[in-house]
Amino acid sequence: NDKFGCANCYTNIANIHDARGNYPEALKNYFTSLQIHESLKDKEGIGICYLNIGLVYEHQHNYPEALMYYRNSLKICIEIDDTEGMAKCYGNMGNVYGTQRNYDEALKMHFTSLQLNKKDERKRDIAIDYDNIAQVYLLQHNYTAALEMNLEALKINQEINEMEGIASSFGNVGKCYIKMNKISKAKAYLLKSIEFSKLAGYKDLLVDCYKDLVVVDSINNNYKAAFAHHKLYILYRDSLDNEEIQKKSLQTSMQYEFDKKEIAAKAEQDKLDAIDFEEKQKQRVFLLLITCILILVGVFAVFIYNRFRITNRQKLIIERQKILVDKAYEELHEKNKEVMDSIHYAKRIQTALITSEKYITNSLNRLNKIN
Repeated sequence: NDKFGCANCYTNIANIHDARGNYPEALKNYFTSLQIHESLKDKEGIGICYLNIGLVYEHQHNYPEALMYYRNSLKICIEIDDTEGMAKCYGNMGNVYGTQRNYDEALKMHFTSLQLNKKDERKRDIAIDYDNIAQVYLLQHNYTAALEMNLEALKINQEINEMEGIASSFGNVGKCYIKMNKISKAKAYLLKSIEFSKLAGYKDLLVDCYKDLVVVDSINNNYKAAFAHHKLYILYRDSLDNEEIQKKSLQTSMQYEFDKKEIAAKAEQDKLDAIDFEEKQKQRVFLLLITCILILVGVFAVFIYNRFRITNRQKLIIERQKILVDKAYEELHEKNKEVMDSIHYAKRIQTALITSEKYITNSLNRLNKIN
């Protein structure tokens, strides 16, 4: 479960695929490494992955994508104060701008890289910066400035015994002298470049040197030497071409296998997506049904609650009215009782005061008898 180790392995596998020209597999492994570094929140690792991905896009001549990833890497390098990473980003961006013939921006990037490398005394990188700057000056036909930069690069490469750098710098100085029409000096430096290139086995440098020697010999009217150097140029060029053909063949084969895997993976993913979509549709229908039921239950509950409130309110009103009626009835009953009592009392008084009819009759009968 060593995630850092896994990320480094993916990066190394990607480096091999990139060197073999199998760019899809290189990107696949770089992005896998990037995901691991992102999960670990490892900013340094993330920055390196961005830089490597940018290089792959540059090799594919996809310069906008390359610049985007170089800038992403640069941003992280600035955040973590990684000056070496910053210098590499500026240098790579300078190469892209140079390829796009944006020479002012290219020089700006390369000089920024040079300043950072000088600050930390990274001599090998300083030499590379000088060579890169010289290349831009050469494209601008500023041969004197280009020669000055190439000689500085050669001096540093000799100090640190960097064989490839020495061979390359000798060849670059020779090119400058050809442009400046200093043919004897150009030949001397080109022969030195061939010497170191053979020692280290750098066929691409040999191709360039023999091609330049043909030009030198032709200027010197030494056509026999020019023909001999031309044959050597063809020999090494064809050797490189054969290697390139093998590389392209391998790249095509790997691309085919990669595409086949991608198609199979896409078909499987489409199948899984279809199943997932169907399941989600079922879930949506089920949720919609449940939601409708809950809404109906909610509406019914609100209706019942409102009826309950209305019923309670009506019951309360009826109870209050009943109390009022009962109270009014009691008051009326009390008043009726008082009235009846008054009537009865008045009747008793009336009965007491008025002479009875029988008494009057008897009295009249007695008077009649007397008379």
